[in-house]
Amino acid sequence: MALPTSPLSILLIALPVILCYPSSFMDLEDNANARNKSSIRFLAVGDWGGLPYPPYITPIEKATSREMGKVADQMGADFVLALGDNFYYKGVDSVNDPRFQDTFEHVFTADSLNIPWYVVAGNHDHAGNVKAQIEYSRHSERWRFPYYYYELNFRVPRTDSTLTILMVDTVLLCGNSDDYEDQKPRGPLNAVDANRQLRWIQQRLEKSKADFLLVAGHYPVWSVSEHGPTECLLKRLRPLLVKHKATAYLCGHDHNLQESTMGGFAHVEVSKKQMDITFIQARGTSLYRTTLPRRDIDTSATPAP
Repeated sequence: MALPTSPLSILLIALPVILCYPSSFMDLEDNANARNKSSIRFLAVGDWGGLPYPPYITPIEKATSREMGKVADQMGADFVLALGDNFYYKGVDSVNDPRFQDTFEHVFTADSLNIPWYVVAGNHDHAGNVKAQIEYSRHSERWRFPYYYYELNFRVPRTDSTLTILMVDTVLLCGNSDDYEDQKPRGPLNAVDANRQLRWIQQRLEKSKADFLLVAGHYPVWSVSEHGPTECLLKRLRPLLVKHKATAYLCGHDHNLQESTMGGFAHVEVSKKQMDITFIQARGTSLYRTTLPRRDIDTSATPAP
């Protein structure tokens, strides 16, 4: 396994009623260029969480943050998806933990990254205080972590297309793991909370009529890297993604881009009819680009109760 903060592999508990974000579709936050835009653009990065001792960052994290700033400036970015393992090796202790500053605020400093960061927790975060990461949303203008799992809904500017992102907690769903022993998730700590989240995911997928539907978590469903596929997600989540025609599943955990590379992220652009995904190395090389179509769903069908 590469050093921590070699971000991202991509593939595809209280009650959820406390979630902060509305289920209705919202416009992107107003900015100087909003009126001229006809797409949603965002970055996705995972496993960026630095070190628990000075200098609290790694060269890979620093290089990745620098390239993310350049890409956000040149290609555009409305927000960032942070897909877990936000703070190595055992998360944070409290909302006042200096790691929020040392590993996040003081690292991702480009003006182009002063945008909302929508966050989920990874296995290393669950080794610490995830509630403190949620609470930090009240202390940072860009850190957006309302609950362990939540829903984001956007309108694609100047179109009639919509984007939904379900941010899920795969550790609550499948259990924690120990990277140093290559331990697989052995089952959720609390089966009631896991089943509650799974029902929420199922209900949101069933009801979604979004033109583009993403699910984002930490553990991969499929992976060709060290951790391999997550059996729990193959059994519990993948059938739902297939049944409800999710556009893609975004994740972290394996410290690569499903290539032989150290450090990187994805840039995603959602327009009226398609989603373009570009995998970018920290050194600036574009590794791969793919285009996914708008969902083919029967919008006249009556959603399940």
